[in-house]
Amino acid sequence: MHITLMYAIYYHKIYVNLGSILMNQEKAALTALHGIRGLGNRSLWKLKSLMGDFCSVLNADRKQLMSVNLPDEVVQAIMDLPKLDVLEEQLDKITRQGIRIITFDEEDYPYLLRDISNPPYILYVRGNINLTGHLCLAIVGSRIATAYGKMAAHKFARELVQNDVAIVSGMARGIDTEAHLGALEGQGPTIAVLGSGLDIIYPPENRRLFQEICASGSVISEFPLGMAPEPGNFPSRNRIISGLSRGVIVAEAMEKSGALITADFALEQGRDVFAIPGPINSKTSAGTNNLIKQGAKLITCVEDVLEEYYFHNNEKSNDKEQLRLLLLDKNEEIIVECIESQPVHFDEILAVTGFEIGTLSTILLKLEFEGIIKSLPGNSYVKIF
Repeated sequence: MHITLMYAIYYHKIYVNLGSILMNQEKAALTALHGIRGLGNRSLWKLKSLMGDFCSVLNADRKQLMSVNLPDEVVQAIMDLPKLDVLEEQLDKITRQGIRIITFDEEDYPYLLRDISNPPYILYVRGNINLTGHLCLAIVGSRIATAYGKMAAHKFARELVQNDVAIVSGMARGIDTEAHLGALEGQGPTIAVLGSGLDIIYPPENRRLFQEICASGSVISEFPLGMAPEPGNFPSRNRIISGLSRGVIVAEAMEKSGALITADFALEQGRDVFAIPGPINSKTSAGTNNLIKQGAKLITCVEDVLEEYYFHNNEKSNDKEQLRLLLLDKNEEIIVECIESQPVHFDEILAVTGFEIGTLSTILLKLEFEGIIKSLPGNSYVKIF
């Protein structure tokens, strides 16, 4: 190996290790602050903006904290937090439970969620966060669902995952539960977004469903551990459901259903809204039928949804390949453009893109996992399509 490259790798490892330590300290501080009652997402963003990082918040004096217009009890709670090394131990306890903490500053943060109004600064995740890189569609609806609504949600979810779509829902009773079950039956990915901390399963009868989703999909929450499923949490939860998704399917909803709040968020976020029609005399379909009147796309089969996202080529496999390319972020696009049908060495990609070694390695691994490129002997890569 060239000696210059050896030095570059050596110093990069030192840089990565130092960055990892600082990131761990920052996450420990952030997680502790986030657990303080009354210190919500907007306050976290404000603290980050004014103080630069969350470790600085821990070291701030009362006067500095009061200048952020925090309530007196919140300021006192921050002052009472233990030292950073204790907070790091508390963070380790969380991660040992299989819970991953992802912040807005990290590459693994869901890219669609970055663009919404008031994105959550911190996410708690169990399972595979990389599922958010799929084409994600939400299926939502009434908790008090009819047999018709449950059948529709289950059927659409099952058939969508069989077409490489990840299903997002809220794991609530009724339509949400059926959407997750349909996705699991179709042996495809599903993402549950909770209105409570990840250690509080709600509704309690969905404990087994929660475990199944963790094993093959992903469960996400913006709420700290120990947070109960309070009514005010669910509108916030709904903005994340739509924020993770390219479109929202409302399977069955009454006129004042929480699912309509999700549809409203979807419209604000520039997402597509689909509605499954119901009987004209059914109160549980009044909301979905009204959505159709207001311009939501009426859908009666999975093809009505897929045609909005797949190109109309002769072969479905080509459609999926084109879709994967559409879902790439900017850094991934740069790398894919460097890799042609002939093998390209890692060092050449590194020189052309200017990325750091660790960043490039991570993105290449993700692209290979997605089936877009393939690694070859000798540290070279080739584009599959």
